[in-house]
Parts: sequence; structure tokens; C-alpha cells
Amino acid sequence: MTAVVLTVLIQAFVARVYVIPSASMENTLHGCTGCENDRVLVDKLTYGFSDIEPGEVVVFRGPEAWTSTEFRTPRSTNPVAGFVQNIGSLLGIAPANERDFVKRVIALPGQTVMCCDEQHRVVVDGKPLDEPYVHWQAGTSPADHEPFAPIRVPDGRLFVMGDNRMNSTDSRKQGGGGVAGTVPLENVIGKARYIVFPKDRWSVVSDHNPQPLG
Repeated sequence: MTAVVLTVLIQAFVARVYVIPSASMENTLHGCTGCENDRVLVDKLTYGFSDIEPGEVVVFRGPEAWTSTEFRTPRSTNPVAGFVQNIGSLLGIAPANERDFVKRVIALPGQTVMCCDEQHRVVVDGKPLDEPYVHWQAGTSPADHEPFAPIRVPDGRLFVMGDNRMNSTDSRKQGGGGVAGTVPLENVIGKARYIVFPKDRWSVVSDHNPQPLG
């Protein structure tokens, strides 16, 4: 029992394992139908000591304007069953019972993001992004990138997108898109660092910075 309590406390305040049930971050994170969903260790401490950087994969609570969820699953009305489900989500053996999302940070507060340039690339502050992590499903290509007008990210907010660009409901669409689709910094739960399950997927989660230096 002590071990369970310690595990719950660690996952509540230090790091937590999340089940990824959504395909919006393919192929970086597996959440596809018919595959074994990834379990990802999310570091809850790092942003207390460092700033969020472009390209980092973060888990966050969905803002009020966001209407769909990625992690929520129906909870039993039976108190005992509901308690077991909640413990399972904390231990990373069931999806979280929260309005939580996992996406990649594309633009920071004060930056202007739009899509697209002539080569169908997302542009931040007038410079095209280098995005090797983007996944194009069969039959799609960068030419299918959905265009959106320039958005200046408000202070204290982030613009986020999924790596599976044709199958991600993110800052481009949530809340009607635009400023309403951005995410408050205080909603960020932590940084996705490691894929910890299944074992053939053990790896560090890519945090390639897509914004050109200089």
C-alpha cells in the first residue's frame, strides 16, 4: 500500500505516465486504432526551472474554448469502480480522467504563426519551420496543409499542433481557431520526455526545435 501511495504522490507532483489514445501525434507517439498505445513519462518539474521551447511536446489541460478531448474516457457511476479507474489513470494503465491533450509547441508568446509559404510550410515570424517530425497519412502531402491567416500568439499563451497534421484538432481549429485556439501557459502540465511502453518503443520523445536560428 505504501508503494502505491508513493507512486500516486510522485505522479501527482513530479512525473506521470500518460496513455496516448489519440493518433494526432503519429508517428512520434502511437495512439492509432489497432496498435498498442504508447505510455509516455511526462516531467512535471522542468517548467518550474526552465522556459518552454518551440518543438517540445507538452501535455496540457484543454482551455475552456477547446471542445474535444483526447484522454477522457467514460467513468463508472459506481464509486468503487470509479476509484479503481482513477488510480489506474494515475498509474498509467488507463487514460487520464481529465481534459488533457498532448501536442507540439509551434509558436511562443509574441510570435506570429501562419500557413503556409509557397512550399506548404508553416511559417513563424516570417521564417518557414523545419519539421522532420510531421507525419503525412497515406494519400496526403504538405500540399494538403490547411491554410490559416497570421495569428499573433498573445502573451502567456502557446500555439500548438499535432505531428499528424491531417488528423489533429489543435490550435488551428479548437475554439474556432485564431487566438481562441491558443493555450495558456498555466495549463501546461509538463513535458513529454520518454516513451516507456511498449518496450519496443522505448525512446526519448523528439523535441527538435523547428524554428531557424538567428
